[in-house]
Amino acid sequence: MDRIKQYQKILEHTLLRYAEFAPSHGNIEMYPIFDEPRGHYLLVGIGWDRNGRVHSTLLHCRLQNGKVWLEQENTDTNIAEELVAAGIAKEDIVLGFYRPERRALTGFAVA
Repeated sequence: MDRIKQYQKILEHTLLRYAEFAPSHGNIEMYPIFDEPRGHYLLVGIGWDRNGRVHSTLLHCRLQNGKVWLEQENTDTNIAEELVAAGIAKEDIVLGFYRPERRALTGFAVA
C-alpha cells in the first residue's frame, strides 16, 4: 500500500474510533466526515449542552503534499503522537494550528 493510502486509512480509523466516544455532558453526537478526494478528515460534534446549541469541529486533519496537517485539535489527548504510533512518520505531520515560526520547536514537520 502506498504511503498516502496508508495515511488515509490511519486518519479514517482514528476519527471513527474517536466518534464512538460520547462527550461527558449534554446530548452531543459525534460525526466523522471524510472528503478523501480533497484530503480533509474532520470530527464534528453536533447537539445540545447546558449552554445551548453545539456545533464544533473537534478534529480537522488535511492531507496535502504527502503530509498530514493537523489544522484543529480540540481533544484531551495528543492526536499527533497517536498518529505516529499508528504509523505516520513524525516528519510527515505538521501541527498547522501552531504559528509557522513555532513549528520548528515541536519536533514535527515545519511544512
